[in-house]
Amino acid sequence: MKDAASTEELSQAFEVHLQQTKEQVNRLDRIFAKMGEQPGGNASEGMEGLLREGDKLMLDMEKSPVLDAALIAAAQKVEHYEISGYGTARTIASMLGQNEVAEMLEETLEEEKDTDEILTEVAETIMGGDVADDDEIEEVEEEVVIEDEEITS
Repeated sequence: MKDAASTEELSQAFEVHLQQTKEQVNRLDRIFAKMGEQPGGNASEGMEGLLREGDKLMLDMEKSPVLDAALIAAAQKVEHYEISGYGTARTIASMLGQNEVAEMLEETLEEEKDTDEILTEVAETIMGGDVADDDEIEEVEEEVVIEDEEITS
């Protein structure tokens, strides 16, 4: 995704998250070691599907701001999937009294949430800058309602 991005800001965000993901894998290895377990298991079909979607975008679209927006959407789907998984694992660890493990999973969870927020900020920048604040949105909604009333009157 980093190489497919058309802006330096998005490319950098993907690179930073890639490095962060490597540290998260190390953290998971430490968690398994602490619990006396070996990492393993089945691949996640859901995650594999999300990754295939991102790969397809990169094959089907030319490098552009539109592709950037699509890549951000694809990456955020992955982030949301990870947030769900880490949140659940953290809660289970906490319920089992594995407080150190829960703290380690919480650290990863917060990193994933931060990445999601960063991707939103990059999307807002790429797609035209600042997003309207609540007052501006309400003002536009009021105008639409007024116009609709005038049309039907």
